[in-house]
Amino acid sequence: MDKIKCLIVDDEVIAQRIIGKYLNDLSNYEIVATCLNAIEAMKVLQENEVDLMFLDIEMPKLKGLAFLKTLRNPPQVIITTAHREYALEGFELEVLDYLLKPISFDRFFKAISKYERINQHAVDAKTPIDTEEDEFIYVTSERKTLKLRINDIKYIEGLNNYVILHVEDQKHIVYSSITEIIKKLNEHFLRIHKSFVINRKFIRSFTKEVVEIEGKELPIGKSFKDIISEF
Repeated sequence: MDKIKCLIVDDEVIAQRIIGKYLNDLSNYEIVATCLNAIEAMKVLQENEVDLMFLDIEMPKLKGLAFLKTLRNPPQVIITTAHREYALEGFELEVLDYLLKPISFDRFFKAISKYERINQHAVDAKTPIDTEEDEFIYVTSERKTLKLRINDIKYIEGLNNYVILHVEDQKHIVYSSITEIIKKLNEHFLRIHKSFVINRKFIRSFTKEVVEIEGKELPIGKSFKDIISEF
């Protein structure tokens, strides 16, 4: 299997070394080059095939996001920075993930797993036969046991000892905690608030404070602010 070709762009040598070490611990990743600034990175991208770029924001000459805007066909990008305030702009540029320094291996590996998951879905999408199996959840609402397709659930709202499942144009009230219902869902679902869980497939827009799903604005809780990196 071909290795995933990576480019590290960061003016901090220590940060380069940390990301490089993490990548070297993964057998299917290869570092094409490490660059101290965007000008060096531009040349590397012109002369090499790069699948995944780790890009710092605050760099001399040309900042990371400004550099990214100049690229017509950029590789997939994971932002690595000490500056939290650029997160929303980064995601508007469709970066894959946003890692805050100092970067732990656990958080790094989570970003890598996201890259692999997205690219596996891209491969599956090119396959003429749809191999994705339908996943269902069984819940009891109004004395009936319902069989609901998990991927049709738009979001879940917690209400004391109950949850409300918003499915297409219907609402199903189920006696359960949010914690228990999450255990039955798949990787498309994220908890954004103590009272809300969303299906990423239905996100239409978001800010630092709210997520819009089907015209409904749902709040992002204070302790869940970093969750936008998962959108």
